[in-house]
Amino acid sequence: MPGKCDVCGKTPQFGHNVSHSKRRTNRQWKINTHKKTLLVDGKKVRVNICTRCLRNQFKLAS
Repeated sequence: MPGKCDVCGKTPQFGHNVSHSKRRTNRQWKINTHKKTLLVDGKKVRVNICTRCLRNQFKLAS
């Protein structure tokens, strides 16, 4: 999945894996995004949306 949410702009986080011997290797925490078709101003728009924004969309719609 793409690495950015079109709604909130969330992007991957970067950091280190730390082994038992305390060696650090670079790593990336990817965000959980999905391609969804949403209605925006009566038009269908396909967006990459993170699961937190998707959850909030359903909560606001109820």
